[in-house]
Amino acid sequence: MVELMVVMAVISILAGLVLAAAGYLQKKGARSRTEAEIAALSAALENYKADNGDYPLNTNSSSSNNSCIVTNLMPTNGTMGKIYFEFKTNSLTNSGASTIYLDPFGNAYNYVYWSNGFTNAVGSTNNGVNNYDLWSTAGGSKRASNTWIKNW
Repeated sequence: MVELMVVMAVISILAGLVLAAAGYLQKKGARSRTEAEIAALSAALENYKADNGDYPLNTNSSSSNNSCIVTNLMPTNGTMGKIYFEFKTNSLTNSGASTIYLDPFGNAYNYVYWSNGFTNAVGSTNNGVNNYDLWSTAGGSKRASNTWIKNW
């Protein structure tokens, strides 16, 4: 009976170690995929700017919603336009009337366009160069920006 209990204890300890390692590897894989997707989206945004003269504009200046990059980088079949990025259909979700691109952690990628003279929702004006920020919270807190995956 004692030998059976010892064997069960050893098996449960080994199973716990394997499950912990599997969870770590899954998070590491999701983080790596997010980094690759942000790099690919950044390249697609640069190609879009080269063809159109500017980055896609947020339809709501107070939001970091990424629906404008989905509609501009991959126009629907009814719309004639160049496709800059192929979004995976299982990573797209509808939010109201817009389609949003999700990161591997299940959260939306965040995109903010900053243009010369852009005035945000609180009345602050950016007089710098046209640019954008693209990031993922990597499944973490929106306040813990040190864990975010960013293009800057």
